[in-house]
Amino acid sequence: MSARTDEALAKAAQEGGGAALEELLGRYKNAVRGVARSFFLEGGETEDLVQEGMIGLYSAVRDFRADGGMRFKNFAYLCIQRRIASAVRDAARKKHAPLNTYVPLADEEGAIAESLAEYDPEAALIGGEEREEFLALLRRKLSPLEWRVLLSYAEGRRIGEIAEREGIGAKSVENAVQRAKKKVQKLLSERES
Repeated sequence: MSARTDEALAKAAQEGGGAALEELLGRYKNAVRGVARSFFLEGGETEDLVQEGMIGLYSAVRDFRADGGMRFKNFAYLCIQRRIASAVRDAARKKHAPLNTYVPLADEEGAIAESLAEYDPEAALIGGEEREEFLALLRRKLSPLEWRVLLSYAEGRRIGEIAEREGIGAKSVENAVQRAKKKVQKLLSERES
């Protein structure tokens, strides 16, 4: 298996070859981790993004077409990045907040669940206020370019697309993203201590 090309393995996996699928997933596992580390998931961990990336990799195996004019490696990276960016974008949307912070109303016997008694609306409100305060602080700490670039990057836009939109070089965008990430990490670590 290890001597076969990615494209041949993808074809074999699509035809039901479990060993081929396992080989491809193993080959790209570290690539998924690398992509996941370059993203930030509010309220989540890198492992959550790795799982999303593995789903993207599985989709790449399932959907790859050799006659599409693209190598499997490039197609896989594209699928992985899009899946992770989509997860980050979805997590940032408030649309899913009720599902992520739900409180079950009844247990199997129909009694009010203990977790309902533990739910603290005040804490939920304060958490939302803290988030807004953090974003306001972050906006003050970042330069206008870093703020715009970070927002675009968090929305899943590619570096080249952001560079074109901002009218600057891709390297300048990459540097701005890295500076912004470092500032975010510093602010988060200051808040934890």
